[in-house]
Amino acid sequence: MSGAGTLLEVSGISVTFDGFRAISNLSFNIGHAELRAIIGPNGAGKTTFMDIVTGKTKPDEGKVLWGEMSRNLIGMNEAKIARAGIGRKFQRPTVFEDQTVFENLLMAVKNDRNPLKVLFFRPKFKDFAKVEELAAEIGLADQLSRKSGELSHGQKQWLEIGMLLAQDPKLLLVDEPAAGMTLGEREHTTDILKEAAKTRAVVVVEHDMDFVRRLDCKVTVLHEGSVLAEGSLDHVTKNQDVIDVYLGR
Repeated sequence: MSGAGTLLEVSGISVTFDGFRAISNLSFNIGHAELRAIIGPNGAGKTTFMDIVTGKTKPDEGKVLWGEMSRNLIGMNEAKIARAGIGRKFQRPTVFEDQTVFENLLMAVKNDRNPLKVLFFRPKFKDFAKVEELAAEIGLADQLSRKSGELSHGQKQWLEIGMLLAQDPKLLLVDEPAAGMTLGEREHTTDILKEAAKTRAVVVVEHDMDFVRRLDCKVTVLHEGSVLAEGSLDHVTKNQDVIDVYLGR
């Protein structure tokens, strides 16, 4: 069973691809309202970890325990895992570029409707209010009528984060959000993620150490598919093992 303060428990996960051990006995926990950064060199297992949690990849062994009931996510499909409250943002933003910011957010707002009713969905006042609330949270309140394709790279990233937040996930996995952003965009992205982590778990996989420092959160360092070190960024960067395998590259 996972602890009372644990939302996600990765326990003894291992997976091998064509003889390459991508994840090796990986174990760590994520809390209910926590901001966590996962760092490590290329091939450390960061993306594979997210693939396993979201059901894209099935490990050879181990468990991924989720929520207060400690449900094992292994064997559940991607759609079921998403419905359980896990959202994932990939590195490249995927928004509907021909639709406005408002329309993108409205489509994403979580509604209790089955697939057969989706074609007949008519938004309610609370849905419009939710869209405006999300737009303010991601800093696009003044861009609601713009076509999403006209937005800057950073603004598209914020919009996709907003679309994921519209689903009200308990855990948000974010892959390299700072990539390709200006300094100002990176700072705003930090603010969005910190705010989101007040009410849910947010896990950020990132290479940009300046961005990780701005997040000011607990850091998990992966190497060869295992946890090498955990703690603040200052703490892990003074760890000799981390210096040897990560900073020394």
